[in-house]
Amino acid sequence: MKKSDPLKMIPLFNLVKGSERVRLAGEVKETRYRKGQFIFREGDPAEFFHIVKEGTVKCVKTSPDGKEVTLKVLMPGDLFCCEAAVFDGAPHPGCAQPMGEVSVLRLRKQAYFDMLTRNPETAVEVIKYLGTRLNEAQEQNKVLALDGAEQRLAGLLINLVERSSVREGTGHRLTVHLTRQDLANMVGITTETAIRIMSRFKIAKLVTGTAKKLVILNLPQLRRIATPRI
Repeated sequence: MKKSDPLKMIPLFNLVKGSERVRLAGEVKETRYRKGQFIFREGDPAEFFHIVKEGTVKCVKTSPDGKEVTLKVLMPGDLFCCEAAVFDGAPHPGCAQPMGEVSVLRLRKQAYFDMLTRNPETAVEVIKYLGTRLNEAQEQNKVLALDGAEQRLAGLLINLVERSSVREGTGHRLTVHLTRQDLANMVGITTETAIRIMSRFKIAKLVTGTAKKLVILNLPQLRRIATPRI
């Protein structure tokens, strides 16, 4: 993202045109965080839109028994907790934690709302965008409910390759470092199940390495595993 236009390529903000986007860009503040810090905590008021500029952030929710569950991993360009920020009074549904050194852009939501008041045609497009995000969340819930554990984990690995990987020989090395528990949480399975599936993937020479330094060796076969069988 260019320094002069930090909101470029973010769908929710790229709907804004011309001078209004320039005005919003002027409202953006950049903050750096280290691993172990919190960008925000579960229950905090959602007063800002947050965008990952550099590094990787994970969204975590605490279960009733006190266990932390990784809901998603966010990478440069990702906007997070926008739904909470849109709905007035809704607190953050989880915590946002850096997975290393990160840079995050913040925009006060009131500045965005003021822009929508001045531009009702943009407000309509924003409603459409949020509707799409809601449909995506519903589809993800359907996947978690209906697809098998192996299928879900294969799909997650494919998604990570597409979003955060570099070529290494004939394979793809993930540049995001996740624990086995992170992988399990993100597809709704136990850590033990994730370990068993990853062991099968290694025996079949689909992947190699550890969860924190994982290389995908056979992406086409993972795609076949992840494809729903009719």
